[in-house]
Amino acid sequence: MNKMNKKLIAVITAIMLLATCLTGCGGGGNESADPARISFASGGTSGTYYPIAGAISTLWTDKVEGLTVDVQSTGASAENLNLIKNGEAEVALVQNDVMYYAYTATESFAGVDKNESFATLGTVYPEVVQLVVAGDSGIETLADLKGKAVSIGDVGSGVESNAKQILAAAGIGLDEITVRNLGFGESANGIKDKTLDAAFVTAGTPTTAVTELAHTNDIKILSLDQAVIDKLCADYGYYTAFTIPASVYETAADANTVAVKATIVVKADLSEELVYNMTKTLFENLDVVAESHAKGKEMKLESAVDGVSVPLHPGAAKYYSEQGLDVE
Repeated sequence: MNKMNKKLIAVITAIMLLATCLTGCGGGGNESADPARISFASGGTSGTYYPIAGAISTLWTDKVEGLTVDVQSTGASAENLNLIKNGEAEVALVQNDVMYYAYTATESFAGVDKNESFATLGTVYPEVVQLVVAGDSGIETLADLKGKAVSIGDVGSGVESNAKQILAAAGIGLDEITVRNLGFGESANGIKDKTLDAAFVTAGTPTTAVTELAHTNDIKILSLDQAVIDKLCADYGYYTAFTIPASVYETAADANTVAVKATIVVKADLSEELVYNMTKTLFENLDVVAESHAKGKEMKLESAVDGVSVPLHPGAAKYYSEQGLDVE
């Protein structure tokens, strides 16, 4: 065998080895690229996202073969979407309004590139805008917030966007209040020690931080003016009117407000098979989730495509189609 033939054989062998590696090591398709361990970005430990993400993560780890899911405590919606974009999480809980802002580069995401790194797995439960004030604060209406110290949520969070939209609908400028950008736990502590007059909290009810505050302090959940509710629902497609019963926090009266939808999103490049199995496992075991967290009782297959503001992942759409839901 001459030197040229030896070189040719060596080159062919190298090419075959490379092709084998690409096929067997993940280069042959999206499915083989799925990680065996994924991170679920949630929210602060005193909110609703963290415990509900924990319940869902345990379910997926137990019932989706070969998958382990770890819960990550975060600053919630906006941060979660950036974590997926940066490859630091594969699944997240977010508000359906915030994910729309990120996907379209509007509101708090204006001026940055559109984030198209994620897709929707499904909407899961209402997230209620709760305006919490001390029982003896003298605050009875939105107008009474003028001149007060008000937490409008973490910078860039869904809570902040909700608060700004509500205040604008009521004709209140941010320069008319003392703005504080605090998370749920810090906001509750601020009301408790009277360094804060009011706090916006957007989360499923009951919210841990608010419940704990209500156990030690007299609080009110402020009703929004009906004109403000009507304007919000007319101007933004993701808001719906919502009433918080007095029994939720044992307050003196029901509170009329608005809600958005908590939504599970996934990395857009996860395989159809994996997301199909995750979706199927979740919605066919909601009783298991409900045993771990009360929000599981509010999650229903029939409403999983309601309020979807960013396209469904093909794996989720396949499952919903099989169940007779309209995914168009």
